Amino acid sequence: MSEDGERGDNGRVPRKQAAPRRKLLMSEILEQATQLFAERGYDGTTLQDVADAVGLSRPNLYNYVRSKEELLVAMVEATSQEAASSLRAMRQRADLDPTQKLRALVRELVLQRANNPAQFRTLDRSEQALPSDIAERHLDSRRAVLREITGVLDEGIVAGLFRPLDSRVTALSIIGMCNWVAWWFHPAPAHPAEPVAEQIAADAVAMVVQVDKRRPSAPTPLGAVALLQQDLDYLARLLRVED
Repeated sequence: MSEDGERGDNGRVPRKQAAPRRKLLMSEILEQATQLFAERGYDGTTLQDVADAVGLSRPNLYNYVRSKEELLVAMVEATSQEAASSLRAMRQRADLDPTQKLRALVRELVLQRANNPAQFRTLDRSEQALPSDIAERHLDSRRAVLREITGVLDEGIVAGLFRPLDSRVTALSIIGMCNWVAWWFHPAPAHPAEPVAEQIAADAVAMVVQVDKRRPSAPTPLGAVALLQQDLDYLARLLRVED
């Protein structure tokens, strides 16, 4: 037995065993690196620190990661790019209406933040210190998340299911609500993440849903102006879609 696991007669780790073990060990490396970055900062952490935390020698660590920058890339992929990809897939589902899509997107985003809080907090705190290429990847992924949620809101507004709100401002508000979970939520057997995700998803839908489309029989002058503004906003969105 070695640090890499059991080996076959030819001295190599059987392929069926190697892939799962590599994935598990890489997850452990990323988890330990995240904790170290959070405690000591990115500049204050060395690859030797990571190797010691995982229980590997420095040469063996090089079999999995060659630099601290690679660890940051892996964190961005796991925290930002994975979120953008999963949200994009949900938005493209033809079997869901905009209300169902919004609920699913928010639920997914909350669960990702709740299940990987240290990675999200570390990236959030380290944004200004990230190498430029990694910072650009992170920013692109954040923009993609905003784009997916804004797109679903626009779909719902055009369909008449959501109120004609400013979709970008509303999307940023919803994302902020999801992101904050990484800071205040602490999972426990008696306090799992799923009910929290469901509640926040329901809150997000309640923020935008068109509850009652009937007009009041005698609106006040200011109320009539507000209704007219909603109609104009709705018409403007329809015209943009047709263009």
